[in-house]
Amino acid sequence: MDSPNEPPLDEIQWRSPQILAGMGGLHSNTILFYFAESPFFERTSNNAVVMSQAMSNMSMYHFIQTREAFEGRLKTMSGLEFTVAEEPAESGPGMGTGVWVIRKQTRRKRYQEDDEIVVHSTYFVVGENIYMAPTLADILASRIMTISSAIAKALPAAEAARKWRPSLGHVYNLPGSQPATTTTRNLESTVATPAPAPATEAAPPPAVTQKADELSLERAAEEAFMVHMRHGGEYLDENPITGRPGEFHLTSTGRKPVLPPQDKQTPGIGTMNGPSLPGKDESKKEGRADKPSKSPGIPKPKRKKSRLGGGRTPAAS
Repeated sequence: MDSPNEPPLDEIQWRSPQILAGMGGLHSNTILFYFAESPFFERTSNNAVVMSQAMSNMSMYHFIQTREAFEGRLKTMSGLEFTVAEEPAESGPGMGTGVWVIRKQTRRKRYQEDDEIVVHSTYFVVGENIYMAPTLADILASRIMTISSAIAKALPAAEAARKWRPSLGHVYNLPGSQPATTTTRNLESTVATPAPAPATEAAPPPAVTQKADELSLERAAEEAFMVHMRHGGEYLDENPITGRPGEFHLTSTGRKPVLPPQDKQTPGIGTMNGPSLPGKDESKKEGRADKPSKSPGIPKPKRKKSRLGGGRTPAAS
């Protein structure tokens, strides 16, 4: 890449019909030379060295006349090179897929052993177009990014479809579960229905009402759960207590419950005998109750008569 503003090589597509027409079409002897005109080619590779030597030295010109001679010359050298890995497969007589596979690799010579080859990248030539194959790391990163983005979208959708109610528990309402015929029937029924008179106050939409009901149910369920968590371990006594303060008794002891004192009946109209009147005995009791009671310890005072001179009392004039 010449500048950082250019896109990555694995994201571009290169083609040049003019150059390919000047070479006489794409075939086995022109595939490497057509690839050398693309931005995927490196000018420091052995391919560029062999082509420059063949153009300046006529004794080496035969190396660039056929692809077999050209690749044979590259195999005798060490360093970076571009070779054809696969040719177009024939799908029928005289018919091929038109896909060429070119590899960028480094060849290292070893004494009395096969050459060590390290593949750096792979390119595809489809017709006039040249593409760079992505690496395994790029493919895995793309797949993981796709999976993570799909999961990130699926989790909020699943959370929105889940509803909790005290009576049913967790309920999932799928967004596309309602059939399309319901909407069609509703549209057909509303065509012949006369429009209602305009109301002064518009009723709230059913969605808002349903949401408010669900919120109230959830709040009530939370309160009930909090009450259960706070007082869930408290129970009524199996042996109830009877009686009144100061005289409590357990029912299992065999004692009879003590009834509270009842007030005396006031005189009034009876159920069978009619009105009741106070008698003589009651009046005597009331009269006696008004007299002061005698105390046994205090003597009764005696009345004394007064005498003036031992005579009679003078009469008033």
